Amino acid sequence: MTKVGEHITLDIIGTTKEYDPSVYEKVIQDIAKAAKVTILNISKYKFEPQGFTILALLAESHISFHTFPEKGIISFDFFTCGKVNPSIALDIVKKEFAHKRIVKKEFNRDTKSLYHDIYSSPGLQKSYVVNDVIEDFKSKVGQHIEILELEQFGKSLFIDGEIQVAATDEHL
Repeated sequence: MTKVGEHITLDIIGTTKEYDPSVYEKVIQDIAKAAKVTILNISKYKFEPQGFTILALLAESHISFHTFPEKGIISFDFFTCGKVNPSIALDIVKKEFAHKRIVKKEFNRDTKSLYHDIYSSPGLQKSYVVNDVIEDFKSKVGQHIEILELEQFGKSLFIDGEIQVAATDEHL
């Protein structure tokens, strides 16, 4: 696995105020200072009749805000390729924007991927951690064949999205 950075998104739900664009720039400056990252450039755009986007290009990646006043949502995105944990932004965002709740999602940006199990159900998602894709092709009869190196099960055969056998099942 090769890690390239950490990524956080925050959806700030239940905002009733359309903040002035200068507020977002100040919040970005505060986050950059707290995270000890370098702002290279800031680009912003005000939409008509409403909404605003601001993007800070960092030496370490980016910070952005996108507003959806008609939905009462502000979306925030912070990706760092350095040793900075972008979660440092959460307390600053909570303090600056009146809201009902915040939906936080964190991502490790690396070379591992998730393979979603076809038998997941609404409200429950089961996934396999994929370390490597060894083979991925369509058979002569149209089946989707994948041989994946899974973190938990080793080499595993999937046909049409369904796991068939894994190295840990038997002595293969």
